[in-house]
Amino acid sequence: MAFEGLADRLQHVMNKIRGKGKVTEADVKEMMREVRLALLEADVNFKVVKDFVKRVSERAVGQEVMKSLTPGQQVIKVVKEELTALMGGEQSKIAVSNRPPTVVMMVGLQGAGKTTTTGKLANLLRKKYNRKPLLVAADIYRPAAIKQLETLGKQLNMPVFSLGDQVSPVEIAKQALEKAKEEHYDYVLIDTAGRLHIDEALMDELKQIKEVTKPDEIFLVVDAMTGQDAVNVAQSFNEQLGLTGVILTKLDGDTRGGAALSIKAVTNTPIKFVGMGEKLDALEPFHPERMASRILGMGDVLTLIEKAQAAVDEEKAKELEQKMRTMSFTLDDFLEQLGQVRKMGPLDELLKMLPGANKIKGLNNIQIDEKQIGRVEAIIRSMTKEEKMNPEIINASRKKRIAKGSGTSVQEVNRLLKQFEEMKKMMKMMTTMTKGKKRGFRFPFM
Repeated sequence: MAFEGLADRLQHVMNKIRGKGKVTEADVKEMMREVRLALLEADVNFKVVKDFVKRVSERAVGQEVMKSLTPGQQVIKVVKEELTALMGGEQSKIAVSNRPPTVVMMVGLQGAGKTTTTGKLANLLRKKYNRKPLLVAADIYRPAAIKQLETLGKQLNMPVFSLGDQVSPVEIAKQALEKAKEEHYDYVLIDTAGRLHIDEALMDELKQIKEVTKPDEIFLVVDAMTGQDAVNVAQSFNEQLGLTGVILTKLDGDTRGGAALSIKAVTNTPIKFVGMGEKLDALEPFHPERMASRILGMGDVLTLIEKAQAAVDEEKAKELEQKMRTMSFTLDDFLEQLGQVRKMGPLDELLKMLPGANKIKGLNNIQIDEKQIGRVEAIIRSMTKEEKMNPEIINASRKKRIAKGSGTSVQEVNRLLKQFEEMKKMMKMMTTMTKGKKRGFRFPFM
């Protein structure tokens, strides 16, 4: 995650003060010196850091903290609240027009991932909000951009409005809006042209598109890897166009995260979405409070639950629960469950969302081998239907055949069978424990 370095530093500082029965002004001063250094190292804007440290210091030496029974915990609460406020306070949702379609202009510099993000946003609007978006190819200066958006449209099975690269972007946007009204689309996402740097011609064109379409949202797509430059770009676009939101891409990458902590404070423009990977479903609404919790090592259970709800089929979940109760859970069911968990995203990222995960030694360096999960799937797929239903019939010769068919070893087949047996024992124990209680046992991630 983008904030790993900052998270490590801040969690180290917070742990020093967490259990203190008494907190002095000197303690707060020492803590804020370290917090200041951590934020500056994370590439947070200098003025933003100065204001943040001032606000936290004033609150941390106030009566509510100093005279509380748990001053250490109160200081951490103050830091979390101010960190949340710094990133915008509450989640800023995408606009919904009273007179559809809702028009969204996607703007940004070349290379920020604007075209891909336009496809991701359309996918999110359809999946999460049940909307019907129309993608508009208005970047005529980079021929690959039109082709790229059309390819994304095919992958997502979504319509793309294009008039090629010989019609002006303003006319393309105008005609796209007319089509959207005629065919009752909920959203129009206009992928505008980018440049390598901000110039007058680019801004004039964007202003004309804005004039013609009267957008409900103007989203600036910014690469989080660019650090403070991202803040400068946001400032320039905001002054010229009046941005309504920012989408930060590559927040899952090896970046210091300073842009996410600075943009709202410097431009007063909320971060609305963040890109957390390359897949077309790797765009998430930005929740300042959840991000503050993750930075401070408090986990992000709500996002974890949302990912689970999106990945898990409710009917299948009920069916699976019944199978566990009757102890008829098979390797086929295990395979299906594994697939649903994988849909939620990389497992190492999911682990970091659990509260207290920061206390697990070496978790930040953990690398979960996705290939290993692939091998487990291959082993199960190499079994016959009967073997998956009754693993106890798998003898030595069957193990050799399964290992050969899955490109694995007999040892790996043995390991999987042993783990499956142990899991069934655990389920039996947990089912027994929950008998007679109103609330039934739920499989992890359900």
